Amino acid sequence: MARTRYITARGERALRDELHHLWKEKRPEVTQSVREAAAQGDRSENAEYIYGKKQLREIDRRVRFLSKRLDELTVVDRLPDDRNKVFFGAWVTIENEEGTESIYRLVGPDEFDLSRGYLSIDSPMARALLGKRVDDEVGVRTPDGWSHVVITDIRYEPLTPD
Repeated sequence: MARTRYITARGERALRDELHHLWKEKRPEVTQSVREAAAQGDRSENAEYIYGKKQLREIDRRVRFLSKRLDELTVVDRLPDDRNKVFFGAWVTIENEEGTESIYRLVGPDEFDLSRGYLSIDSPMARALLGKRVDDEVGVRTPDGWSHVVITDIRYEPLTPD
C-alpha cells in the first residue's frame, strides 16, 4: 500500500528541521571526525574511521530519503469545511466496548507517534474513522478479531501561521 502524502504543517517543519540538522550540523561534524581518523594512518584497523564512514552512509541515506519525501508531501494547511466529521488532522475521542476512552490525532505516516496520540491516517483504525461523526459506531479488524468503538468527540486545532 502506498503511503499517504499528507502531512501537518508541524510535521513538515519537523522533517525540514531534521534535514537541516543532518546536512548543516551533523554531517560536517562526522566528516571532520572521519578526516581526523584518516590522518592517523592505517584505515583498515581504525575503528573511529570505520564507524565514521558508517555514520556518514547512514546520514546520507536519511538525507536522501528526507529530501525526496519532502518533495512529494502535501501540507494540509486548512481546516475541513465540515468540522463535525473526522478528516485528516482531527483529534478524535473514541470509547471502546469496555468504556475506556482514547484520544487520537489523525496525521500523516511520517509523523505518527502513538505515545503522543498521533495515529497514522494509513492505519486501519484511522481509515475506519474517516468521514464519521460523533456517536457513530466504528468496527475495526484487529489481530484479536473485530473491535467496536464509538466516537464521542471530534475537534480540530486552529491553524496558526508559522
